[in-house]
Amino acid sequence: MPPQVPSPLRRLLPLSQTLAPVPLLYLSRRLFSSSVSAPRSPFIRAAGLRPLAYRGQSSRHHLRRGSSTARKEPEGMASGGGKDSGVAFNKTRAEGKDGRKDRSMELKNRRANPISTTSYVQILGTGMDTQDTAPSILLFFDKQRFIFNAGEGLQRFCTEHKIKLSKIDHIFFTRVCSETAGGLPGLVLTLAGMGDEGMSVNIWGPSELDFLASAMKSFIPNRAMLHTHSFGVEHSASSSQPTDATVIIDDEVVRISAMFVKPRYDNEARSLTDINSKPGDTAIVYSCELTEIKGKFDPAKAAALGLKPGPKYRELQLGNSVQSDKIDTMVHPSDVLGPSIPGPIVLLVDCPTEYHMRELFLLQSLSCFYEDSSCQTENAKKVNCIIHLGPSSVTNTVDYQNWMKSFGTTQHIMAGHENKNMEIPILKGSARISSRLNFLCPQLFPSSGFWLVEPANDIALEKNKSTPFQTCESVTAANLLKFQLRPYAQLGLDRASIPSLCSYGDIVDELISEIPEIKEVPEQISKFWPSVDQKSAPPSAGKDALMVEEPWINKDSCLPDVLDEQMNSAKFQDDSSLRESGGRKRRKCNSETPCCVENATREDMEITFLGTGSSQPSKYRNVSSIYINMFAQGGMLLDCGEGTLGQLKRRFGVSGADEIVKNLRCIWISHIHADHHTGVARVLALRSKLLNGIPHKPLLVIGPGQLLRFLNAYSTLEDLDMQFLDCRRTLKASVEDLLTGNVTESATTQIENTMFVPGSRMENYNKKPASQRDTTALANLKEILDESGLEILYSVPVVHCPQAFGVVLRAKEKVTGAGKAIPGWKLVYSGDTRPCPALVDASRDATVLIHEATFEDSMQDEAIARNHSTTKEAIEVGTGAYRIILTHFSQRYPKIPVFDEEDMRKTCIAFDLMSVNLADLPVLPKVLPHLKLLFKDEMVVEESDEVLEAVV
Repeated sequence: MPPQVPSPLRRLLPLSQTLAPVPLLYLSRRLFSSSVSAPRSPFIRAAGLRPLAYRGQSSRHHLRRGSSTARKEPEGMASGGGKDSGVAFNKTRAEGKDGRKDRSMELKNRRANPISTTSYVQILGTGMDTQDTAPSILLFFDKQRFIFNAGEGLQRFCTEHKIKLSKIDHIFFTRVCSETAGGLPGLVLTLAGMGDEGMSVNIWGPSELDFLASAMKSFIPNRAMLHTHSFGVEHSASSSQPTDATVIIDDEVVRISAMFVKPRYDNEARSLTDINSKPGDTAIVYSCELTEIKGKFDPAKAAALGLKPGPKYRELQLGNSVQSDKIDTMVHPSDVLGPSIPGPIVLLVDCPTEYHMRELFLLQSLSCFYEDSSCQTENAKKVNCIIHLGPSSVTNTVDYQNWMKSFGTTQHIMAGHENKNMEIPILKGSARISSRLNFLCPQLFPSSGFWLVEPANDIALEKNKSTPFQTCESVTAANLLKFQLRPYAQLGLDRASIPSLCSYGDIVDELISEIPEIKEVPEQISKFWPSVDQKSAPPSAGKDALMVEEPWINKDSCLPDVLDEQMNSAKFQDDSSLRESGGRKRRKCNSETPCCVENATREDMEITFLGTGSSQPSKYRNVSSIYINMFAQGGMLLDCGEGTLGQLKRRFGVSGADEIVKNLRCIWISHIHADHHTGVARVLALRSKLLNGIPHKPLLVIGPGQLLRFLNAYSTLEDLDMQFLDCRRTLKASVEDLLTGNVTESATTQIENTMFVPGSRMENYNKKPASQRDTTALANLKEILDESGLEILYSVPVVHCPQAFGVVLRAKEKVTGAGKAIPGWKLVYSGDTRPCPALVDASRDATVLIHEATFEDSMQDEAIARNHSTTKEAIEVGTGAYRIILTHFSQRYPKIPVFDEEDMRKTCIAFDLMSVNLADLPVLPKVLPHLKLLFKDEMVVEESDEVLEAVV
């Protein structure tokens, strides 16, 4: 009998879990289209299963969301290790051969009424607290929605504030780069999975948009049709700047035009032909002009002209002339209507650098908006609102402020990056959970960076402040601030939607009020850390601090006596004696504790979870990303999903995250699915900017081969300054030979042939010899390992999709002050996978295994169908590991996943922004029962219910 899909699965599931196993190797048809489809029927939320449908040329492959292809066992299942070994693999889904009847994913085409409509522009605060992305702007009409810019975190922000992404008709970009467009891939995938047929959206941008489209081809299935529209001339860095505005939208309610602003350097010799100029440097100024409101209809004038009340009155109000009922004459709208009211006008100005200002000020298309315009009186236009998206280092300059004054009494909203963190975080739901966890266990959940207001440090800004000049009157953008456009009587700023302010203290007071008994938990948890609070100890104290195994790990442990002896005996006053004596006693009490943990200092290694959710960002969990901090020896990222940079800044503060990015040794990507890699470009672009003018090497990116296509296309838009190495070149045998200088033919053959786990039916790949680029990258890897204090880094093929990998990191051994050699720690990360024999072998002596646990134990069939693991399966993989940390939870578990406490003896659940120091591993599982009190009233919800509430 085929396995039955549990009833909760008959609801909408995150798209990337459905699309995840689709191999890009088999995608050969066109991905993008610039043609607009015929009108589609209105979106209707289905109550049962939701099939995925995409509109693509000659596309016949479709996936059904919420269904399990595990039912087709004769054709669809392949086992890498047999059913008995717990390794199940869905071959059909992985090959992308889950064919279904072709459907058509059409664009929405909703007509609006220009006479009776509500309209406003609203600040969507993406990136405003962390400076990692450009803010998004929503232009709202009753039946139309326009979004300008889609930076990383847009989906998560909209979910938090219940902004319906399914209503979006058009997306515009003020620039085409990772800062403004990093959230587009995830947004497109989410929209494509909505409804019975999926949804699509028009995407507008300059010709640079083609580069972004090309970058997305590497991982977005061809059936997720993107309706991209490149406007303006085909210009490059050396082409002339267009002088006229390009009209993009012109319908019943709004006329949207675009004006190009390209950088021009002071040195004319460099000008626009400078080698550092990139297509993504071009900025766009958008003008949004609402249609005028017709004057009030005068029935008396209509009657005097021989008109009877009826349909002709309506025609005149719509601007059409009609025949008089009593007189042989035509009645025109001007005969019966009062004076028209001009439509409101909004400008969106993105001036990213000082080099753009000169061209911005000279834009001829803006001249008619200036108060002292030389245009004819009838052509002069009054701008009601200007939203400035440039950074404050630009918008606060004297020249820019003087230019703003030329618009007269226009309302200016400054929405660009500030030079400090916002005191109040944008993602309040996530901040609330993080703050509560910090109250309970500050050792694992340190205070987040967004509560600290950092001083402004921009030199140019300080210089401008010291120069006496009168700034143009403006308001600073706030999260969800509106400027009302219609009804006309409400024209102006609207602060009603701005979220209320709260502080860390407010959150803690609320928690204690809700759960009074939780007040005692922090003291109980603090007892797990003997002596000083290691998190707050200064570095000098941390080096000699000694972490010990707790008695709850081993019921027969004599640890309490050991601790008393250590604290009361004078012979332990010598640090080296303390370390040696304590170590001997611990090994006697509990031989399971690895030596690297017993002798750990707080500056050896720390794991920070930047994203612990799967598929798509949600209110409480970002998508996959892990930061491995090796302190003085640098750090690295294991996976880098959308929003990784923002999470770094929320955890470490703006300046702290910048230092981390500058000191990254490498980025390792497990597989080419959007929830694991779409944040890479943003991190690389920032690193290139931060290190500009400083001698440095390109950052090594290790990932599946398809990732290189994405990065190469993105590098056309902006400097990424990276070096790429295919994961297939970093298998264990290959890396070992590299480190020993003994390259063998067998190792080379393995590198060339391996795509899936060895022995799997899917193990098949065309041989490709190593290139000179690979040789150079491998040499760089060897140098990075030495500088990072690592003995080895190698990739492990896992069972998920083509070219999916886990990774193993092992530190070099260290020598204590007494001359004793201590083996280095070993960390294993699974990526996304079914239980895999290769990963089991790699985890046997691991200090810590980080394993995905997407589904609860009762959903094994779904885990098999989607090539993921259940909680129990993940724990069984780590039987030989000292500690297991579970991550990559389905979004059906918004705050805490379902697990069996009997299986959690050496296991812990990961939360976003959680930091686990190597020295903290002994006490890690003991903390979890105390954290459960925080979520005692939480119920497991069907997957993505909160997301659906926001997007449907």
